[in-house]
Amino acid sequence: MPPSEPAVDRRAQIRERHHRAIIDAAGALLDAKGADGFTVDELAKRAKVSRRTVFNHFASVDDIVIAVCSEVLGDVVETFESQGSAPAGTSHDGVFDEVAGALRSTDLVTPIAYLTRVLRTPDDEPSQRQAVVLLRAFTEVSERLSAEMLRRHPEAEELTTRLLVSSLIGGLVVLHTHWLAATGGSADAASRAVWDDLLDHLIQRTRDGYALTAPLGAPTS
Repeated sequence: MPPSEPAVDRRAQIRERHHRAIIDAAGALLDAKGADGFTVDELAKRAKVSRRTVFNHFASVDDIVIAVCSEVLGDVVETFESQGSAPAGTSHDGVFDEVAGALRSTDLVTPIAYLTRVLRTPDDEPSQRQAVVLLRAFTEVSERLSAEMLRRHPEAEELTTRLLVSSLIGGLVVLHTHWLAATGGSADAASRAVWDDLLDHLIQRTRDGYALTAPLGAPTS
């Protein structure tokens, strides 16, 4: 006999509650100890679930960290998810302008500075793990944003839309490297100005192409 609908709903609710508890606990531990500072047992205890439950939801600690990072970076997607459908007939240029506008209007420095801090190694040096985690987190954001843009613009060509979104979101990974070298990962006014300049450069180059041009900050004739 198949399970009753209420029983299925209860199981789904419990699973969702456990999933949320694990992510919330991981966020708190990341903030307190960094990505290398806690164990699965500590995480399970804080989330009030078993170690087995943690691994029923996530294959590895890095997957949990990536889930937290994706949520931290998710404001740009939530901006669109809170809106209704866009007017019909919008061109791909219009989609580009929407995504570029969201990146410009969303405070990305605060979450990126946070992620830079919690993903640093004990010797305060960038690591391959940090790069991989950030890349996967940005990739998840890109996939969510692509899906949302296609929902808002059902007339848009899917491949072009996904390429457009991934070009901008993927570029943020490169911006992070340059921003970190220039600012040390701070979130003050000077750091935000550096980020804004880099973001403008990314948007301009993605829109206009990548022919050889003067370097960022160089005078133009």
